[in-house]
Amino acid sequence: MRLNNLQLKKNNLNLSNELDKERIPEHIAIIMDGNGRWATKKGLPRSFGHNKGVSVLKEIIKASKNIDCKVLTVYAFSTENWNRPSKEVDFLINLFEKVLKKEISEIHQESIKIKFIGDLSPLPNSLKLLIKSSEALTNNNKKFTLNICINYGGRQEIVKAAKEIAIKSSQGKIKLSDIDEQLFNSELLTKGSKDPELLIRTSGEKRISNFLLWQLAYSEIYITDVLWPDFTEIEFLKAIIDYQSRNRRFGGIESLSNESFEDSCYSSLSKND
Repeated sequence: MRLNNLQLKKNNLNLSNELDKERIPEHIAIIMDGNGRWATKKGLPRSFGHNKGVSVLKEIIKASKNIDCKVLTVYAFSTENWNRPSKEVDFLINLFEKVLKKEISEIHQESIKIKFIGDLSPLPNSLKLLIKSSEALTNNNKKFTLNICINYGGRQEIVKAAKEIAIKSSQGKIKLSDIDEQLFNSELLTKGSKDPELLIRTSGEKRISNFLLWQLAYSEIYITDVLWPDFTEIEFLKAIIDYQSRNRRFGGIESLSNESFEDSCYSSLSKND
């Protein structure tokens, strides 16, 4: 076991040395997928996977801070997750409350600001009060922000923002000409946060599952077959290194040095010939 731990530390160090410290994504979003499948493969109840997933999240929060990432947004419970068996839903809601009670003091001591994003109205009052007190306690922490998406849906968020803008417009508070991307952003649940540069999804599923639909418009997407309970710091660093290997053009083009627009057109036509 000790040898394994030493090897892990060595691997982490080697990957850390490969990172370009000047190109660390400021905001990383993660779809933490595969807890149930991980447990089922091991012949365990799905609840074991969710519990293991919590410990993995703690490790990834620490790893994010170590590389100087500023914001981590994780998909904990979607609006569609209510369709799961009631026993699993109840377990997850109770797990949120249990973990938050246990971890909030350490979260605060680590200067982490915690925010909960989503429609919190269906949650039990005890959890809502705990969320409110946790956000108030950590509100002035500046080093790192952890956004936890609970009962969150990207489409629902966009509809909510559109309704808010429509109400303000009907009340004469804004004009039609005032409506632009910046105004729309100000009505989103993530207002005040930079859009994620990187989205990580575990378990190999190749979709974004109604997560941050507006905010992910130009995010780089990294998909790994690793199930969330097996997602280690090494896997996390692999995702960052892969991100840094990409050229983010935002709709532009990558030109060769001394190449004009006409040269590019000619080059493309030659390739087609």
